[in-house]
Amino acid sequence: MSSNVDLVKMFSAVAEAMVENQTSLNKADQYNQDHGDHMVEIFELVTGAMKNISSDDISSGLAKASELLSGKESGSAAMYAKGLGQAAEYFQDQDLDATQLLPLLQTMLGGGEASISQGAGGLLDSLVGSIGGEDGLDLGDILSAGAAFLQSKEEGDSNLEAAVDAVISASKMGETPHRAQSSKLVADVLLQTLLSASQ
Repeated sequence: MSSNVDLVKMFSAVAEAMVENQTSLNKADQYNQDHGDHMVEIFELVTGAMKNISSDDISSGLAKASELLSGKESGSAAMYAKGLGQAAEYFQDQDLDATQLLPLLQTMLGGGEASISQGAGGLLDSLVGSIGGEDGLDLGDILSAGAAFLQSKEEGDSNLEAAVDAVISASKMGETPHRAQSSKLVADVLLQTLLSASQ
């Protein structure tokens, strides 16, 4: 699989955002006060894994990142390991371009529980597909996502930002405030990459 998307640059930007927000993410972690530390480590490992592969073998880079994160004693690392492992399978023998960043985002934020398909679909189809995990949507997922979408819109976010907030709120990453906060940062950087690549 080849890529016209610079994943090293993209994941480096995420790692930089995690470094910039490391202290606030640690403070948001009411359990261990080390979530920011883990997020920096996670995305530095992911970036390193992507640096060591050719642009024709992105799937192997995602699989290597998943393997490296699987060895870490962090709940967040375990979730990203599952998501990246799922992304490696999804992108096997596929080209990765800017239009395929949404499935990557979906799997990463879904913590390996996102159900993604390789069929055609719009942005909303891709984002909504990650809500509810393997069991599908239930009323609680819909209400939680709807409330997050409305709150985000009231705060002045765009429809895309509000949709990402809704997805995060109903995903495994949204179950704790510190993971929701870091997931929002990850999504923002990846979506900025998507938008800049499409211009």
